[in-house]
Amino acid sequence: MPTLSNVTIGTTLGERTHKPSTVSLFLYNAAIWNSHRIHFDQTYTTQVEQHRGIVVDGPLQGDWLSQVATEWLGNDGRLLQFEYSNRRAAYLGETLRAGGKVVKVNECDQTVTIELYLKNANDEIIAPGQAIVQLKD
Repeated sequence: MPTLSNVTIGTTLGERTHKPSTVSLFLYNAAIWNSHRIHFDQTYTTQVEQHRGIVVDGPLQGDWLSQVATEWLGNDGRLLQFEYSNRRAAYLGETLRAGGKVVKVNECDQTVTIELYLKNANDEIIAPGQAIVQLKD
């Protein structure tokens, strides 16, 4: 587990790989009551909205980013702030990677700032984010 004394700028968080399926998108959208057809209707998505395929939810991508931070923290840290931005669409069938690295350590208030990312197969960041966490020493 990370502690304030063993974390430095540049410390990387373990990457997680995600490859959403039709079922996982259906279940996620049902759970958040999202009925937008771009997440399940191929014909509507490609012909009406002109996407190249079924779109992976932006909030789901944010959940993956927050999981990178909270799993790294374990039970001894606290997530204080979290933000992200969807910059490019992700599509069903793509393999996405979520990860991050420490960019600031503040020993006075025991906080660590983490730069987060969600990348597509071309290694492009499609959803950048940031988390501020509090660690024990």
